[in-house]
Amino acid sequence: MSDALLSALAESLADLVTAVETSDDEVLDPDAAVKWLEHTGHTLGALGPADRRALDGLFRETALRRPEGPRREALLRLPAQLGVSADLRPASPTATARPSATAPRADGPAGACDAVAERVLRFAALVREADPATPVPTCPGWTLADLTRHLGAVHRWTDHLIRTRATVRVHVEDLPLDPPTDPAAYADWLTEGADTVLTTLRAAAPDLPVWSPGADPHARYYPRRLLSEAVVHLADAELALHGAAEPIDPRVAAAALDHFLTDAPYVPWVAEPLAHLDRDGAVLRLDARDTGTVRTLVLGGGGFTWSREDREGRAAREVRGSGAAEPTVSVEADTGELLLLLHRRYAADEPRFVRTGDRGLLDDWLAATPL
Repeated sequence: MSDALLSALAESLADLVTAVETSDDEVLDPDAAVKWLEHTGHTLGALGPADRRALDGLFRETALRRPEGPRREALLRLPAQLGVSADLRPASPTATARPSATAPRADGPAGACDAVAERVLRFAALVREADPATPVPTCPGWTLADLTRHLGAVHRWTDHLIRTRATVRVHVEDLPLDPPTDPAAYADWLTEGADTVLTTLRAAAPDLPVWSPGADPHARYYPRRLLSEAVVHLADAELALHGAAEPIDPRVAAAALDHFLTDAPYVPWVAEPLAHLDRDGAVLRLDARDTGTVRTLVLGGGGFTWSREDREGRAAREVRGSGAAEPTVSVEADTGELLLLLHRRYAADEPRFVRTGDRGLLDDWLAATPL
């Protein structure tokens, strides 16, 4: 089924459900309306997690195409009312990691833009003097030229979405990216595109409604998305050229790690395998030794929820004597190393990771979350 047809069907269903819900008694019998809405919610609730999240996104696209007002607000509430999103969103983090004092700030859209700029410049400096045909082992089948072209494409795609205030998905292959014919010129093409998108993002209102592939359909979603791309792909280039990645600043790594965990339930090829792990109640604990922050992932309900607790929160809980769920498996490493583990740039059996508990759960998680 084409994307256009799916969008049209979702829009028709959203309008129909909202019309039924808001009809007065003279137009539609209340008992019939309730029965119809309950039946629709039950049918949609039986969909798999990935399909429910896809439908959630299509309903949000429908809402954002409407002018601001009661109609848009009613449509935005629809996914929760029909049970296709309310029980699937990750738990809100409970605290932020304590960052280093010297890092570019990454805890807001402006800070994330600064961190993106710094890492794109480092990436460009690496690839400018390298052979574009160099293989990238962490991206099988890709060369440095492919990696650079991908990163530049993400920048131009994001710029298009923000500038046009797109409220529906736009495929990157449908945009005129105009990469140079000579891969040796990709580095300059990359930095030009980064300058353009960062200028656009800095000028955009953070709450500007824009389609996103994740949980937040606003312009503020994209600086952290670009930061995650920049951090992970800079590590790809360093691993390809030097065999090792530079340490990632804890603040920047924390922002990218939280982005990963928040977005994972909205990525169909991640959400669907996770839904079939059959490990309900299992707990994966990620312990960042450089910041003292713990991220706890609890599987169940066709997906997972997660929470974050910093060193001070842990100390306070221990004083109170209140406990937390015992982890099925724990992994301890620096924040950047945990980020690259979840992105499968590092293997779980590397000595940098301290593991305790059920190694099988960690292996199952990593196998189910290919990005």
